[in-house]
Amino acid sequence: MRLADVAARIPRRAAFLGALFAALVTLPGLGLGTLWDNSETAYGEVAREVLIDHDWLVMHLNGEPWFVQPPLYFWIAAVFAKIFGVGAFAMRLPSALATVAMGGAVGYAAARIAGGRAGAYAGIILSTSLMQAIVGRLAIMDALLDLAVTAAILWWFRTFEVRRSAGALDARKRAAAFICGSAALALGTLAKGPVAPVIVVLVIGVWLIWERLVRTAPEVPKPAVIVVGGLVFALVALPWFALLFAHVGPRATSELIGHYTVGRYTGVIENQRGPWFYYFPVLVLGFFPWIAFVPMAAVRAWQTARAPAGGLARLALVWTVLPLIFFSLAQTKLPNYVALVLPALAIVVGMWFAQVSRGADRRGALISAGVVPLTVGCIAFAIVAFGRSNQLPIGAVGPQLVTLAIGMLAGSLVVVVSLARTAMRAAAPYLLGLTSVLLVYFIVFVGEPVAEGFKPIAPMAAIINGQRNPGDIVAIRGVSGGNGLVFYTAPGVRSIDPDDDRSFMRTVCAADAAFVVTRNADVPALAALAERVNRKVTALDVNGKTVLIRVEGGPCPAVATQ
Repeated sequence: MRLADVAARIPRRAAFLGALFAALVTLPGLGLGTLWDNSETAYGEVAREVLIDHDWLVMHLNGEPWFVQPPLYFWIAAVFAKIFGVGAFAMRLPSALATVAMGGAVGYAAARIAGGRAGAYAGIILSTSLMQAIVGRLAIMDALLDLAVTAAILWWFRTFEVRRSAGALDARKRAAAFICGSAALALGTLAKGPVAPVIVVLVIGVWLIWERLVRTAPEVPKPAVIVVGGLVFALVALPWFALLFAHVGPRATSELIGHYTVGRYTGVIENQRGPWFYYFPVLVLGFFPWIAFVPMAAVRAWQTARAPAGGLARLALVWTVLPLIFFSLAQTKLPNYVALVLPALAIVVGMWFAQVSRGADRRGALISAGVVPLTVGCIAFAIVAFGRSNQLPIGAVGPQLVTLAIGMLAGSLVVVVSLARTAMRAAAPYLLGLTSVLLVYFIVFVGEPVAEGFKPIAPMAAIINGQRNPGDIVAIRGVSGGNGLVFYTAPGVRSIDPDDDRSFMRTVCAADAAFVVTRNADVPALAALAERVNRKVTALDVNGKTVLIRVEGGPCPAVATQ
């Protein structure tokens, strides 16, 4: 076999391992259980209404135009729902497949620059980190955004990195990489708006400045290539925005870009606020269990980045720091925003593990591995404290949490032993990765079924669907889960103001029967209100503080509902 063929197989092998571990983490049990409120059911319902309305231009939620997110996720989820049926599996499959592709892409790119072992480690580390597994198993568009941003950064890194060999073929590869990066950037824009080009341009721009400071100038594409890349971006990303503007007018784009994109950064949307250090504990938990190795790996990456050949280390450090600062300065904060930096952290730790496997920094590796059990204990304490302060039923899943902690402790101890033995050192990331896979399975197949008992909306929706006649009203009052109620019944679910008695009476009098999901404690007062309008209340299902009631009766007096 030729040397070139062997060299080409190394990145492909690393890509396969990264994708394999991502598939092991995301695909098994993907469709088990019901969707989680609030985001999963909202996004799932928007995708479902694409099929209901046969409208692929204007997104809808509960029958009303919805201008919160761009359409890429909803298009893909709608196609999968058409193939596999509307349900959790179809709605989560876009995220799972994007996560598998990310594992492969990071493994391939890291292997091409830093060697096969570093690439394999990076792909496995990314795929088995806690937040990556969670995002890959949710019906949200963040996995698509993260994939697009990752692909664009890695392709543009390939475009600008210093030439290793001359020749026309190399120039064609660079041009193709720039154009592919532009296409990925366009898909990221269709997934979640302008945040994709902002992050990619920010990371690549600062990295290029650093490159010029430490060595010869990076390669720059020819003007014709840049023009083609710009055209590809425009042809992929802009038509939907233009058609939406032409069909709806400026209200749609101003709400989508102005309020829900710029507004998220400059103001607080839906009370999703947090302090400036919000994302630091999020990363500690989200990059678990690999976060224990980040300090030592970051020091080694900084040392590598100071050398002219350390382009990938410089990119990974910029990619980690700048988005973290960018999102920390934003007024609206959500944990999944910072998932964009996980590929960079995986590359940093993967390159360090490759050095450790060759005998470097053994003491640092042992110290870092020993931190994993301590981190498990801290996280367990945080879960218990958070549950008590927020009155969550932690006791109901106590045995599952204990088993989870014991499993993680056992896995981390195995890693400590493997790092201490020269013959097993190279296998340590695989062992910790497999431990993470098994723990995800425990959460999916043991923990989530227990959590289903605390999700009342889907069972109540099933009762409604079984008893509902044409023209009956479905409503929700004073409890969360409105999006889920729509998803599991049909668009047209009404929202009743819990502080307005006449809102309740007007709603239940608008049809022969009304199904209302409300607070259990409010049933006596609602029964009294219903009696005033010749209606009776029947409780159909109770789950904790939430109850489903049926309100029906004779004609309502007009004066009572005015």
